[in-house]
Amino acid sequence: MFAQDQLTPTYYDQTCPYVTHIIRKILLKAFLNDTRITASLLRLHFHDCFVQGCDGSILLDDPNTTEKVARPNANSVRGFEVIDDMKAALENVCSQTVSCADIVAIVAERSVVLSGGPSWAVPLGRKDSRSANRSLANTALPGFNDPLDLIKAKFAAVGLDTSLDVVALSGAHTFGRAQCLAFDQRLYNFSGVGDQDPDLNETLAARLREICPTVGLTNLTNLDQTTPDDFDNVYFNNLQVEEGLLRSDQILFSTQGADTVEIVNQFSSNQTAFFEAFAESMIRMGNIRPPAAVVGEVRLNCRVINANNSITAASADARLVTSI
Repeated sequence: MFAQDQLTPTYYDQTCPYVTHIIRKILLKAFLNDTRITASLLRLHFHDCFVQGCDGSILLDDPNTTEKVARPNANSVRGFEVIDDMKAALENVCSQTVSCADIVAIVAERSVVLSGGPSWAVPLGRKDSRSANRSLANTALPGFNDPLDLIKAKFAAVGLDTSLDVVALSGAHTFGRAQCLAFDQRLYNFSGVGDQDPDLNETLAARLREICPTVGLTNLTNLDQTTPDDFDNVYFNNLQVEEGLLRSDQILFSTQGADTVEIVNQFSSNQTAFFEAFAESMIRMGNIRPPAAVVGEVRLNCRVINANNSITAASADARLVTSI
């Protein structure tokens, strides 16, 4: 496990008590300019935690290892400039104190709340890794065309539940956008013979062909065609009528005999149950730890490692202990 403190929501109460307030203020400004940003920032947390733990590695720009150009991330993961603004503001108030990984975790929760979703006490105290892992990003992240058993395997690989966590965290697709290339196979070549996905609603398919007249386009459409900017449980209603945009979403309901079907039905009829499960699953995901025997740091710039690691290891936080 990563050499870092045991995570706790009160981690910065003494060293940077206004951390959440500062992050929320910058997030609100970004949201007013781009309502899509909240979904993008939540996704950033997902894509960070599934690759060598929640360590801010997705933010690194090293051209040889950056995860930003891995297949699941290239030209799709966004929000880095917002994180940069938050980090700069925090450095002005409490220098070399708040890790980039913690900023990503806090802004994910604030993004959900700002869009109408649940709140949770974010465990804090993560350190930033000094390396990224592009090859792992290419294999560890759940893909939009992955079958259900592979999605479950990827969740299990990081210690998450293969039923409740899978369905609850997939519910993050209740807001945000997706590019045509993430689902156009369902429209034009589902099984390799020029056919349509039989689990795709015909009315939705016709509408999507207008948005995506050919394959490979980067045109955007709403993940949830009904309430695209609201964090709610309508996503699960959509699955019940075959209006899940991504194949990885629709299979949660359309896979015959899958244990995920009952959970979809529960969340569809009970938004409170979804909100509670989502918050709990986000805490579990946020607790995914980086690899063993790796000492982290608090980066001064989220895009690059600190130049003098001997300084950061000693002074970024004197309370480093072996995690449990």
